[in-house]
Amino acid sequence: MTEHSPQPTEPSRDFVKQSSLYQEFLAEREEILRHKWIESERLGHDIGFERALLDWIRKHREGWRAARRAQQASGASQQPASSTAPTHSQS
Repeated sequence: MTEHSPQPTEPSRDFVKQSSLYQEFLAEREEILRHKWIESERLGHDIGFERALLDWIRKHREGWRAARRAQQASGASQQPASSTAPTHSQS
């Protein structure tokens, strides 16, 4: 006998999509994808998501999160995160 988990209802999906945790996840994912693109271009081949993720965490996550916290504390959280969050330089 197979158990099926109930499908989330539409209101609960909307709640998840509007949650600050989910929004933070999406913003972080966007930064990782940007990092993947930059590094892949720099190296001349696709580095893959996992390598980009680990590299971004090691090099940029702490600073990115600090900038997000500062931005939110200053009341600028209405602006898209990707336009105001620091990006890394191509070295």
